[in-house]
Amino acid sequence: MAYRMVIADDEAIIRMDLREMLEEYGHEVVGMADNGETAWQLVRQEKPDVVLLDIKMPTLDGIQAARRIGHEHLAPVLLLTAYSQQEMVAKAKSSGVFGYVVKPVSPQRLFPAIEIAVAQFSRQEESYRQMAAMRERIETRKQVERAKAVMAAQFHLPEAEAYRRLQQYSMKHGRSLREVAAAVIKQAGEKKNNSIF
Repeated sequence: MAYRMVIADDEAIIRMDLREMLEEYGHEVVGMADNGETAWQLVRQEKPDVVLLDIKMPTLDGIQAARRIGHEHLAPVLLLTAYSQQEMVAKAKSSGVFGYVVKPVSPQRLFPAIEIAVAQFSRQEESYRQMAAMRERIETRKQVERAKAVMAAQFHLPEAEAYRRLQQYSMKHGRSLREVAAAVIKQAGEKKNNSIF
């Protein structure tokens, strides 16, 4: 599969070699940078599928840029470096990167690392989406329970009937159940005696 990529390395010859290698295999390089700050801005602008960052760069090094990119969930990052010491590996692991390739970079090492990074990033993003959806469901349930209690007390209704009225209003007016529940709670908080029902 072909990917859109951003490359950042402070050595122009390495950037050009990487670009040539990637394009030869059908990938598209949508941006190149010689420092981490520019790379981060490019990633925010271009929304690539994968980012290749050298560790040692001026202004903002690859690890710092990777942290920013990861924090914003922009794209999976692979770090490229001539350094294979344990200290660098430890820093790379703590930066949230999805892979680590030691220079000189070869297609045999780079392309499997890219595929793994993309797959792991995709799984991670799906987990984030599921967690966000779960939080949304929990918050909706809390709001609806509070709204049911408010309506049951205000109109002397059984909770089942209060819930049925919330649902009816939601469907009739094309508003989410959570929005309707929030409106009921807000109205009760403002101590109004009139009802939207």
